[in-house]
Amino acid sequence: MVSITTDPIDMNAAYQYVSTDSAGAITFFFGTVRNSTNERPVERLEYEAYDRMALTKMQEIADEACQRWNVRKYVIVHRKGNLAIGDIAVLIAVSTPHRADAFDACRYIIDTLKQQVPIWKKEIFEDGQVWVDAHP
Repeated sequence: MVSITTDPIDMNAAYQYVSTDSAGAITFFFGTVRNSTNERPVERLEYEAYDRMALTKMQEIADEACQRWNVRKYVIVHRKGNLAIGDIAVLIAVSTPHRADAFDACRYIIDTLKQQVPIWKKEIFEDGQVWVDAHP
């Protein structure tokens, strides 16, 4: 399951979705809004996405992870809009029969998502704002 939402991300729903009797491992990655960047206080983040293209790319990444590792189920959810400090911006959940595949697939998904998916982050500071280069 892949999605983009403006609503808070529900980690319990993600767990229920990826949970399966055939999986002995479930890994989660939560990308959260931190309160500073390079010791500069962050007030909030704003995310924008090209939804249709982002969802297509997210599905391609998930499909690749399923081919490379023994993934039984997965969830990839990215939030957009205004996010406060502590909010979950992205959640990746992966279930596999064994932990090594779960860790590897989860890491691959988040690393590739950050490199390839058209989702942009703006950091809002007390004294200004900056778009973060998500695709260096």
